[in-house]
Amino acid sequence: MDVVQPNDLEQAFCVARRRHAELCRQNQIFNARNRILGGDTKTWDIQVCDRKIKEATEKARHETFAAELRHNDKMMCILENRERRGRRHLCKALHDFQQSFQKPELRREFDLSDPLARRREFPARQGDNDARNTVSGMQRFMGEDLNFHARQRFQQEQNREWFLQQQRERKKARADQKRAEDLYTEARLQFDQTAQDLQHRERATRRAVSAAVKQFNKTQASELAERKSLEKKQEQEDDLAHISNLLRGDLLSEDPQQAVSSFGPHRVVPDRWKGMSQAQLGHIRLVQQQQMQEKLRLQEEERQRDADWDRQRVERARAEVLCERQQRRQQRDLRRALDGSNRSLAAEQLRQERYSRVRINSKKRAALRDITERQARAPGLC
Repeated sequence: MDVVQPNDLEQAFCVARRRHAELCRQNQIFNARNRILGGDTKTWDIQVCDRKIKEATEKARHETFAAELRHNDKMMCILENRERRGRRHLCKALHDFQQSFQKPELRREFDLSDPLARRREFPARQGDNDARNTVSGMQRFMGEDLNFHARQRFQQEQNREWFLQQQRERKKARADQKRAEDLYTEARLQFDQTAQDLQHRERATRRAVSAAVKQFNKTQASELAERKSLEKKQEQEDDLAHISNLLRGDLLSEDPQQAVSSFGPHRVVPDRWKGMSQAQLGHIRLVQQQQMQEKLRLQEEERQRDADWDRQRVERARAEVLCERQQRRQQRDLRRALDGSNRSLAAEQLRQERYSRVRINSKKRAALRDITERQARAPGLC
């Protein structure tokens, strides 16, 4: 029974889709009517339908925007009317407040510009206790304390009221302080009782935890002791079995065959090997002597080779020294020849300088002679 895989279904679907597309293309190409008209009516119909859908979508979108704009305009009008109504109510409330609480006659400076101030004035003197009777008014003089007894009684009554008020305030402060102290004491007692309860609970919890830990430790100790005893017993049994196996095995029997490895006769088992035989040791010593002789021979050859290299190096160094001496000798000869040519050139230059100096001196003498002759002729001409 064949099992259909998803990949097979996908490939079959792709093949069917390509076949359908090929059939549609062949129908368009080999259909005489469509080929003569030169157009694809189905595609045109699809394009017209898409365009209509797009136009309808745009129309619905514009209608939605228009409805949203109308809604926003309506909301703006409602908000403007509400703001206008609120501003009008605010102005009305402000006017009512000014008419009720900010009248001109209630202002602090109204008495300076009150047109009816004269009508509202009191007479110049209403009695001896009139507060307007100042010293400059000449209505009352020093020593005329006409209201002394009433003022004294009033002052005594006022002092008594002050003293009673101070007593009440002091009693109230004492009562408040006592109440605060009582509340503080009660809170402290409550806190102490709570702390004691917490301490008792903590001690009980600690005792319970200690008992549980102690019991757990005892259980663990007993289990550990039992496990150690079992392990020790098992270890003793294993040691006895191991000792018996060693005594009965080939390890202590000194049998050389028991150390031969299964990988070949040239290999041994390290934990069973008891050492080499005399033949093997003799063969090893013989090989060691041969290696020593070979090593001595190689050392002698190396020494001879080093001696040859040293002789060649000495000869090469001697040749280099002779070459350097020859070069120094040639450089010395060249330097001597160069010094001789430099001395001849210096002498030639010195002769030229002397000759040029003599000519300059002769020219100077001739010039002085001419100047002297001209000076000598000059007085006769004058």
